[in-house]
Amino acid sequence: MLVKRNILLYFRDRRNVIFSLYAVFFMIGIYLLFLGRNMEAALRNMLEVDASFNVGPVMTAIVLAGMVASTAVTSGQIGIFRFVADKEGAARDFFTTPITRRKILASYVIGAAIIGLIMTVATLMISLVYLAANGGIVIGVSMLARLSLTAILTALCANAMVFLFTTFAKTRESYNAMANLISSMIGFILGVFIPIGQLPGTVGWVIRLFPLTHGASMFRQVLADEALYGLFYAVHAPPEYLEAFREFFGVALRYGDFVSSFWFSAGVLAVSAIIFYGVGLWMISHKKVVIS
Repeated sequence: MLVKRNILLYFRDRRNVIFSLYAVFFMIGIYLLFLGRNMEAALRNMLEVDASFNVGPVMTAIVLAGMVASTAVTSGQIGIFRFVADKEGAARDFFTTPITRRKILASYVIGAAIIGLIMTVATLMISLVYLAANGGIVIGVSMLARLSLTAILTALCANAMVFLFTTFAKTRESYNAMANLISSMIGFILGVFIPIGQLPGTVGWVIRLFPLTHGASMFRQVLADEALYGLFYAVHAPPEYLEAFREFFGVALRYGDFVSSFWFSAGVLAVSAIIFYGVGLWMISHKKVVIS
């Protein structure tokens, strides 16, 4: 019942849904107005083709993939805000009921995870429709299966990360300040506004170590890899050009001589979610966090 309550409270407030999806439309607008031409020009230069060669769908898929991963974070933040808000009020009432403290806490986390997954899938569906309408993707069963796995793991990892951060927020004001900071930075961290390969070496390394970067990488591999291989094959570009491009735009993540794969990134997201949840629960169980 508490999980249902938290989910209904989120969706009854239209502002929550709007704020969760604002990044979607903001990023699409930024891409169409500013980023698109520069990113497409960079790809054409690498392929050594003229402006008539259509690379738009590939670049759009790469940008939208990062956008979907970003939504998992922004919606997760708003979803778990109920935990912070209730610490100042409703949670005290819950603790007078027979419901255990552990179940009350779990209701907030599970509710926020479900909200994050719903909004991530909604953003993904918008992206797929946009890509299909512009001739940039052919949706198959295998693609849907991998996208579903990616959405689940990314939403869970984002939820776990936000939950851990939330344990440090004692008031709504401190949580809002933290959430605004994360929302402002997430587009850059996930390589939506600036390609990872364009960042200074140390910054690029830090971003590659950020777990949710692997969520964006997985979405990019599913949505863009097939079209990318087709483009580079069509112009007979050397294989090293393709690998350089994938690493530059965060389709694959390089760590020295090792380059991430879809399943490696899936493992990183799963392990990171477990660690974040574990540390957050430890913080609460050892009274580092007051929830009543």
